[in-house]
Amino acid sequence: MREFWVSSGHHLAHRTADGELAVTDELILAFLARRELVPPHDACPAEQALHAALLEAPRRPVDARQVNIIADPDARENWRFMLTFRARLLDAPTVEAAYRRLVRDGAAGIAPLFMSHLTHLVLRNALEGCADPYVLRAAELFFRSQRAAMQDGALLLADAEIVERHETAAALSPLAIMLDKAPQFALDIMDDSNAWTYWSRSDAFTMVLNLSNERSRLGLARVIEAWVRHLLRIQVSVEPIARIEDEDWRWFVGLDRQATAIGNAMWHGRPIDEKLLVQIVALFRLDIAGGGQAEPGLAGHPVYLISALEADNVLRMKPQNLIVGLPVTSESVAV
Repeated sequence: MREFWVSSGHHLAHRTADGELAVTDELILAFLARRELVPPHDACPAEQALHAALLEAPRRPVDARQVNIIADPDARENWRFMLTFRARLLDAPTVEAAYRRLVRDGAAGIAPLFMSHLTHLVLRNALEGCADPYVLRAAELFFRSQRAAMQDGALLLADAEIVERHETAAALSPLAIMLDKAPQFALDIMDDSNAWTYWSRSDAFTMVLNLSNERSRLGLARVIEAWVRHLLRIQVSVEPIARIEDEDWRWFVGLDRQATAIGNAMWHGRPIDEKLLVQIVALFRLDIAGGGQAEPGLAGHPVYLISALEADNVLRMKPQNLIVGLPVTSESVAV
C-alpha cells in the first residue's frame, strides 16, 4: 500500500477499533514542534521552560500564569491557542470526535491552522488505502486554499501557498519575467501521463488540479463520500452535475462561504449578480442511501452541493459544512 501525506501526522496516532484515531502523546508533540510554538533562541526563560516541560510530558496541566508571564505577546497568543486546542483534543475519545465537537459546538479560541491540520489528519485516515491520485489531489481542497486560473478553457487549481512562493521567485527572476508565465502554469497539471508522480510528492502540494477534467470532478465526489461516511457514519453517493435542474430542490450545502451566499440567494429567489454566478466552480448531487437517515420531508430528495471562488479567485473550502449542514437525523450520525 502506497504512503501519502506523511505531514498529516497520521503515523503518530493509532486506529481505534471503530477506525478512528486515538489522541497520542506523539501527536501532541507533533503540534508542539510547529514553528509557531518552538521558542526562538532569544525567547524568554518562561517560554523556553513551558515548551521544555511539555516536551517532557505533553499532557501535563498548564496554569494560566505560565502563559501570562511569557514576554512576547505573539508567543503568548500562540500558546493560548495551542493549549485550548490541546484541551479540546484531550477531552475527546478520538481525533474525529474532537473534530465533530469543534464544528458542531464552535471552535472559539482555536487557530485556523490547527483546524486545517486536524482536517488534514482526519481526511488522511478517511482515505486510508486510496489508490487514485486524482482523489487524493482533489482532497487537498479540503485543507489547503487553491488559486484558480483559466487556461484554454480549463479551470486550473493550484495550491495558493505554492503559487505565492512562485510569484515571489518570479519577481526576482528576469527569465520568468521575460517568459511572462503565470505561476500556476509553471507547475505540473495532473493528467493521465503524470498522475503516478503524485505519490512521490504528495506532501509538496505541487500538482495542479484541472477541475474541468472529469476524473478530477469525480475524484472530488469520492472525497466527499469518504468524508461523510467516515465522520457521520452514513452512506451517501455523490456525482458531479452541470446545473441544478430540479424545480423542487429542497436542500443545499455551500462548500465554502461564497457558495453558501450564492445558494442562499438562489433559495430565496433573489436575483444573483452574473459576476457571482461565474464564480461557481463545481456542483454536485448528493443522495443519502436509502433515505431513512434523512430529516422528515427530505427522504428521497437529493442535496445539492455548491462550490465557488472568492472575489480574489481563491477557493477556500469549508468541509465542516458537510458535517453540520446535511439534513440527517441526529440519531443517525456519530457523536
